[in-house]
Amino acid sequence: MSDRPDLHADAPTGSRVLVVDDDPALAEVVGRYLEREGFCVDYATDGASGLALALETLPDLVVLDLMLPVLDGLEVCRRLRQTVPIPIVMLTARGEENDRIAGLELGADDYVTKPFSPRELTARVKAVLRRATGGVSGNGVQVLQGAGVDVDLVAHEVRRDGDTVPLTSKEFDLLVHFLAHPRRAFRREELLESVWGWTFGDTATVTVHVRRLREKLEVDPSDPRHLLTVRGTGYRFEP
Repeated sequence: MSDRPDLHADAPTGSRVLVVDDDPALAEVVGRYLEREGFCVDYATDGASGLALALETLPDLVVLDLMLPVLDGLEVCRRLRQTVPIPIVMLTARGEENDRIAGLELGADDYVTKPFSPRELTARVKAVLRRATGGVSGNGVQVLQGAGVDVDLVAHEVRRDGDTVPLTSKEFDLLVHFLAHPRRAFRREELLESVWGWTFGDTATVTVHVRRLREKLEVDPSDPRHLLTVRGTGYRFEP
């Protein structure tokens, strides 16, 4: 597997991306790269207008800077997650680790650290959209089950004891990976590569997403019975 996301994979036809950034020059460069790859791009320069535009137009993905006027990126992410399951790729400055983790905890699907290559951001956007449009099924399997959880790979739907559980695209992919490999212990680095497609990156991303899955699927997230920590290794799913 390469060290970078596939820069040549096609984005879903007609995908619409909203870029929310208060730096017009940066937003223009990013938008130009995305349009070159076949995306339709809209822009907003502050958090409040970005949130309003996202809720009005329902884009396929939002590229969201964390440092925004009027309404900061974390608050925009939180409000979007309360309303619609639109994938979010965050833009963070180097050294903003706490904000990055907070964004992931709020449900952002990925992040890119400034300064970044627009080509790299475009690759991240494509990867998130591929996952969000259901690219996880395989071998003819349509439903995965375990620990009272049913995952419909075709409908991209998760139910726990019959009740629908709203997951982000990345939480969904991580859960599918665990269900497909019950009782197997994974290092965080392995999960980062298998689920995110990265052979580099911050393993805190995995930790945050496991925590969010526990909060949504475990009866007592502080004492999980199914999504277990393997000391010195990583995580294991017990059905």
